[in-house]
Amino acid sequence: MIQAAYIHIPFCTHICHYCDFNKVFLHQQPVDAYLDALIIEMERTFERFPTSQLQTVFIGGGTPTSLTAKQLDRLLSAIHRAVPLASNVEFTVEANPDGVSDEQLYVLKQWGVNRLSFGVQTFDNELLRHIGRTHTKETAIETIERANELGFHNINIDLMYGLPTQTIDQLKETLHITFSLPIQHVSAYSLIIEPKTVFYNLMKKQALRLPSQEEEAQMYEIIMEQMEQRGYKQYELSNYAQNGFNSRHNMTYWNNEYYYGFGAGAHSYMNGVRYVNAGPIKKYIQLIERGQFPYINTHVVSKEEQMEEHMFLGLRKSEGVNKDEFFRRYGKTVHDVFDEAIALQKRNGLLEETEEAIVLTHRGKLLGNEVFQSFLGVSS
Repeated sequence: MIQAAYIHIPFCTHICHYCDFNKVFLHQQPVDAYLDALIIEMERTFERFPTSQLQTVFIGGGTPTSLTAKQLDRLLSAIHRAVPLASNVEFTVEANPDGVSDEQLYVLKQWGVNRLSFGVQTFDNELLRHIGRTHTKETAIETIERANELGFHNINIDLMYGLPTQTIDQLKETLHITFSLPIQHVSAYSLIIEPKTVFYNLMKKQALRLPSQEEEAQMYEIIMEQMEQRGYKQYELSNYAQNGFNSRHNMTYWNNEYYYGFGAGAHSYMNGVRYVNAGPIKKYIQLIERGQFPYINTHVVSKEEQMEEHMFLGLRKSEGVNKDEFFRRYGKTVHDVFDEAIALQKRNGLLEETEEAIVLTHRGKLLGNEVFQSFLGVSS
């Protein structure tokens, strides 16, 4: 049964230097026509792939709060009409720290949104300018405190490290401010330079000064250490939460479970098939208006691929890959399928094994991609 839904809003009021997500500048975009298509896609999909109820909903982007309060109200009411939501649903909406009004927050609260995710990235104003963000440290702090006062008590912030010119001291100051605020969850990601971004073009011109790999690893170590000290448990490579505030929606991905994906460029995993929606907004709307689903690619996931995905996604979790769960799903043990890869990474000091699970070591967390690569293409 599918119990999680991701909904994509591709509009932004500003394009950040590092971002390669499917997004467009908001000005003169057919926002209402897009919402029309998005609502139709949801209704058709729930009819074709029914569910008893959703346990998690995540509206991301882009910038969902680039929608007006009226547009948000329309979208959220449509979600409630289209599908039953669990009484304890985790309902997340992403927001920019300088782009959400009290009116928008009231609308979100009215329709049951109970988790906010703010793209803070850093509490250093100089770094914010460097990475193309429009908010300041002060506006981010004020917005988080305001959201808390309005009754949002499950707040995530995204942080980034390994940013151009970023120092250890700047990172430590950002963490210090984070721990002073009513924040229950932190997602901390290292900067990855993606093609078709401002940073990628600067890097090609050798005009981007990045921390060394050693400095970036040191930043990751500092984040892990300080999060632990302040009561934020690392439950996934990049995610830390106070007790009871793990992201249930993101656990859907790491547990390799099914999920709906709605909107331009969204991905779905439904009943053993992965679907990719058209990315360009005009094409997405046209496909919906023709009475079609907006898929441009479908892929039936083989059992071998499922097992590989289960390993490299599951190893991202601090609890690792549960051996009994693997056998229950696939009728084989992890050692039946991946004995050589597991043995190699244990010799390398990157994996360890308990009676219940296969997990990354501390060093394995620093070299996760190397570990994940070793499980690809070996199960066939």
